[in-house]
Amino acid sequence: MQVLCKASNTVSDVRCEICGQGFLVYWSRPSQSEQDATRLQVIEALEAHHTTSDGPDAHPRAGFNVPDWPGLARFSGAALLGGAESWSV
Repeated sequence: MQVLCKASNTVSDVRCEICGQGFLVYWSRPSQSEQDATRLQVIEALEAHHTTSDGPDAHPRAGFNVPDWPGLARFSGAALLGGAESWSV
C-alpha cells in the first residue's frame, strides 16, 4: 500500500523516532491491518532520511510517498484516495 506523508508541526499520525518530527499520513486504503503494516515502512523511511542529515531538516519539506513514487506527490494514489488537499502537498 502506498501512503503520502506530509510534515506537520501541529497534529501527527506518525513521529520520527530520531528527531520527533510529526507527519500526517494519507492512506490509500482504509483497512486498519494494512495501515498497521505500512506504518512500519513509514517509520523505516523516516529513519532512512537521517543517513544524510540530522534533525527535522533531514525530512523532505514537501509531501513524499512511501514507498517512493517518481511522480509528484499530490498526484499519487495515496494523495487522491487518502483525501489530501492538493494545496497542502
